[in-house]
Amino acid sequence: MRKINYFSGFSNEKDKTIFKLEQEYGAHHYERIDLVVRQAKGCWLTDEKGRKYLDCLAAYSAANQGHHHPTIVNAVMDALIGNYASVISNVVFTDPLGIFLSEAAKFAPQMAPRFGNHGNKVLPKNGGVESVETALKTMRYYGFKKKKIEDGKQEIIVFDGNFHGRTISIVSFSSSKKYKEGFGPLTPGFVSVEFGNLEAVKKVITPNTCGILVEPFQGEGGMRIPPEGFLKGLRKLADEYDLLLVCDEIQVGMGRTGKKFCFEHEDIVPDGVILGKALSGGLVPLSVFITSAFIMDMVFSKGSDGSTFGGYPLACVAGTAALKVFEEEKLAEQSAQKGKILKERIEAIARRSPHVKEVRGKGLFIGIEVKEGNAMEFCRKLFKLGIIVNDSHGHTIRISPPLVINEEEMDFLVEQLEKVLVG
Repeated sequence: MRKINYFSGFSNEKDKTIFKLEQEYGAHHYERIDLVVRQAKGCWLTDEKGRKYLDCLAAYSAANQGHHHPTIVNAVMDALIGNYASVISNVVFTDPLGIFLSEAAKFAPQMAPRFGNHGNKVLPKNGGVESVETALKTMRYYGFKKKKIEDGKQEIIVFDGNFHGRTISIVSFSSSKKYKEGFGPLTPGFVSVEFGNLEAVKKVITPNTCGILVEPFQGEGGMRIPPEGFLKGLRKLADEYDLLLVCDEIQVGMGRTGKKFCFEHEDIVPDGVILGKALSGGLVPLSVFITSAFIMDMVFSKGSDGSTFGGYPLACVAGTAALKVFEEEKLAEQSAQKGKILKERIEAIARRSPHVKEVRGKGLFIGIEVKEGNAMEFCRKLFKLGIIVNDSHGHTIRISPPLVINEEEMDFLVEQLEKVLVG
């Protein structure tokens, strides 16, 4: 039995032992940096020697509130100590679930307003990809029930460069060969078009089209922002052709781009929104699909969906606390203000750098595209200087720290970027 040591983390095992254990007993499905994180707090990760690294990934936006935010930690600890954290059969009710559902429903604007003011309903799951699957089911059933499309003929429009997860159905419409090669037969019913191209969307709409699934800002696809007016155009097409427009905001929602939701940058409201990652402050897996009560009640009835751990008490306690932190600490406003400053400082570096092709982003979701297409080389250099980042699509350095990053921490980040990108 490994002794727990709260100064070194979970165990006293050396880094080389952890590397060996993962090599021998784990799947090798990630490219990794040689770092064993022993503790995480705020914006910082600590290794076995006590060296700290500024986390500028925030677990792909899962730690927007910062690692181990005390409000969320205390809520989780109270639930464990108070014996109301355990998973409970869905045959009965729990107060954490009811309260979380109401808070999540009110967190989003009224979805699908074209169907009337029915309020929102929420279907909770674990990882974000599960809620993407929920959204796909919703769009397909809407096509079947409301549009009278023959079951099995429903089509959903998606976008090139998308990333919505890695289940079989979702990799089926991925643009990445490595995500799906060898995993066939793949799931039909998806039509992928160029991201940002409204005319391409309009051309593929048929009587069998039932929905549009879009990331308002592609993260994994290369930190790509669509042209202005793209989301408004999708909203117009969805209304015109009676389609459900669903925004996947798992990475870009909850303040990441300087707004509560990324779709707010174009002042639209989708028919459904998918949230995950930061929804629980990074402590417990939790995701949701939020849509109008009118649509939710049309699609889901007893037995049509279910999840043992989806919306279980501990996750709901964490989720309720995370939403409270988001609102009370005004994280969207923090992201907008800090992101503007940080982006301007990175753009100043880019003007002097022989390596940078373009800087793009919103809020604290910033991409630095390099000319040589070798972003990971720069990420590894930054790691040696105490910065944790990763590449997006091979050519872009992704900068997405916790939204609670302070001025001193941003100074440190900019100093290290200067060293690596300018010299």
